Amino acid sequence: MPSNQLRLTRSRAAVLQISVLVVALCGIVYELLIATVSSYLLGDSVRQFSITIGLFMAAMGLGAYITRFVNSHLIARFVIIEILVALIGGLSTVILFLVFPWSGFYQPTMYGLIITIGTLVGMEIPLLTRVLSESGDIRRSIADVLSLDYVGALIGSVAFPLFLLPFLGLFRASFVIGFFNAGVALFNVAVFSALLRFPRRYAALALLTCAMLISVLVTSEQITAFAEGQLYADRIIFSEQTPYQKIVLTREAGNDRHRLYLDGHIQFAESDEYRYHEALVHPVLSAPGPRKEVLILGGGDGLAVREILKYQDVERITLVDIDPAITRICSTLAPITRLNQGALQDPRVRIRNEDAFAFLRQSKEVFDRVIIDLPDPHNEALSKLYSVEFYTLLSRRLAPSGLAVSQSTSPLMTKETFWAVGETMHSAGYDVLRYQVNVPSFSGDWGFTLAARPGFLPTSFLIPENKTRFLTSRLMEAATVFAKDEQVQSALTNSIFEPKLYLTYNREAARW
Repeated sequence: MPSNQLRLTRSRAAVLQISVLVVALCGIVYELLIATVSSYLLGDSVRQFSITIGLFMAAMGLGAYITRFVNSHLIARFVIIEILVALIGGLSTVILFLVFPWSGFYQPTMYGLIITIGTLVGMEIPLLTRVLSESGDIRRSIADVLSLDYVGALIGSVAFPLFLLPFLGLFRASFVIGFFNAGVALFNVAVFSALLRFPRRYAALALLTCAMLISVLVTSEQITAFAEGQLYADRIIFSEQTPYQKIVLTREAGNDRHRLYLDGHIQFAESDEYRYHEALVHPVLSAPGPRKEVLILGGGDGLAVREILKYQDVERITLVDIDPAITRICSTLAPITRLNQGALQDPRVRIRNEDAFAFLRQSKEVFDRVIIDLPDPHNEALSKLYSVEFYTLLSRRLAPSGLAVSQSTSPLMTKETFWAVGETMHSAGYDVLRYQVNVPSFSGDWGFTLAARPGFLPTSFLIPENKTRFLTSRLMEAATVFAKDEQVQSALTNSIFEPKLYLTYNREAARW
């Protein structure tokens, strides 16, 4: 735009500077939204965030380069870009969820959205910088634009995990951010209408975009229910996005049995959860020795607590789960409280909503039995909780004759991961005993690792069969035997400094 066409007053400059701040905020949030959705749907958050950020930055560079060929009508071009970003970015999460059931289309769609949005976002700042430079002070204009760009990115990156994701969820957050882009377009049309050839057309497009985003925002619950319904075989009866995870409860068709999912991974199925929780709890609780103080790491659904409370000499159960929402939901939601028998409300249960690693590092308490009921190590954050360092911290909280048990994934589907859990515990100084039981909802055999200091590992089990529906002493004897195709020649050791486990787990899980 030739300089004689634009008189950049203070008020106009302020509008452009505010636009820089807002578009920078929106750009970073679109990155985070796409990466979060892909992590939720595909797993391996390090990979998804790395690909998204890298590709987005490259696309921004492409967008910035393209602006070299834009020689006129800069404000008009900027308005059009904002409308396009509002539409494509605002609907990006819905698009990703809708194409996910057709797995062959997901990654091309994801890459297409990243490149398209990134290219458009990359064009915004150079165009605004050139308009602001019409004031004549190029050095100051560049400094102002870059500083506001960085501040906007900071605001967006902080607002996403603290406010947008927990309070709005993935869909509503993308709609709201798209509305911001459309608002920027409308605001600039109003301020620079005298410089636009067709201001009414641009205003109409911006208003139409706002109306579209408002309409999908109003119907976001129905859109969310439909999109999430594509991911689960059964009807969703409860869904909540927390700062830590997506919690979904489904009800099976034709009966009143429920399944709980965390970030798309099954946590339990009502039809056979007792098999898993009896195998997790009773071998370690029924072994000889004191069991007054019991620690559970994870297990916020309260089902392991239900089994522990069957032992009358247990005086206190400390449950550590990072997400207060899961313990709240499983303390109050009727389908789950019926299943866990209100275990989380028992006066012997103390709930600590904090990171398990941090709890072990900071706590001074000593426990007779420790039950580790954490999600599978499908990302680097969870992999930390299956590391030598984690198990070393655990040994400081374990009584000298104490016992610990960890769920250890499937010895058939993820057998390298399964054996690595025990090998990592052994590297931290424990004697270990691996065992498995059949849990149909987990697609077959599921593994566990019992650990104790040298000399304290039980060699036989007397399961109190009056407390169980599934597990028996004879079954436990057989449970320690593994088929040839469930064994490995050697197992890796997982460390915080060499986090190999989540990569191994994701590679194995992808085969199934």
